[in-house]
Amino acid sequence: MPGSIQSIERAAAVLRLLAGAGQGLGVVDIGNALGLAKTTAHGIVRTLVEVGFVVQEESGDYRASPGLADLGRPRIDANDLRARAVNWADSLASRTGESVRLATLVEGRALVVHHVFRPDDSAQELSTGASLPAHACALGKVLLASAPVRPRGRLTAMTARTTVDPAALRRTLAAVRAQGWALDVEELEAGWAGIAAPVRDLGGLVVGAIGIAGEVDRLVDSRGRPRAGLVPAVRQAARSISRGLGAREGGRDGA
Repeated sequence: MPGSIQSIERAAAVLRLLAGAGQGLGVVDIGNALGLAKTTAHGIVRTLVEVGFVVQEESGDYRASPGLADLGRPRIDANDLRARAVNWADSLASRTGESVRLATLVEGRALVVHHVFRPDDSAQELSTGASLPAHACALGKVLLASAPVRPRGRLTAMTARTTVDPAALRRTLAAVRAQGWALDVEELEAGWAGIAAPVRDLGGLVVGAIGIAGEVDRLVDSRGRPRAGLVPAVRQAARSISRGLGAREGGRDGA
């Protein structure tokens, strides 16, 4: 059985120390209390500041962040995510010629928080605010693939091609995690397809999904495979937004 990870043990010890101190502590105090070299203590505490678990006071001392009580809440809200993504969403629409949507997972469904129309001046309906069945669309599959809780029981069929078997959906989500993007072909709506990729924040947490949607013939070939260039374009947009949210290069999906 693999052993424990020392860096995580030390970070947990720093958090426990700060949470119980009742006052701010300096790096030397932290190092002395835990038997850590000053450079090691400083590296740990600065990382904890960066992820929002620790705050630095004007004096230079450190204390546990009040935000630790809100760990279950998303660090990036829908408005912030949309603001960080708007330019990349516009660029993706221009590059692919397709409609672009940005979504988050809310109560097991994909909530569209931003929508860029297909840039061809055709009549289109704004879908911002729409709540989509996550199991039936590319955006939702990306979000479900990283969610701690996934749908149980038989799922609602939106079309004849919607995956309704939970075991089949689990296999699909495993593939999405492995490849870093998702596809739906006439699963949400007949005649339409979608491609999406995850948006991550600092630490790699998936906080949203961005994707394109359009008529089947424009997005996939006769064998249901994405047309050349579309998946890389979607993934590049997702990586660019993720970098803006603090995700590090070289992680999953390149974000």
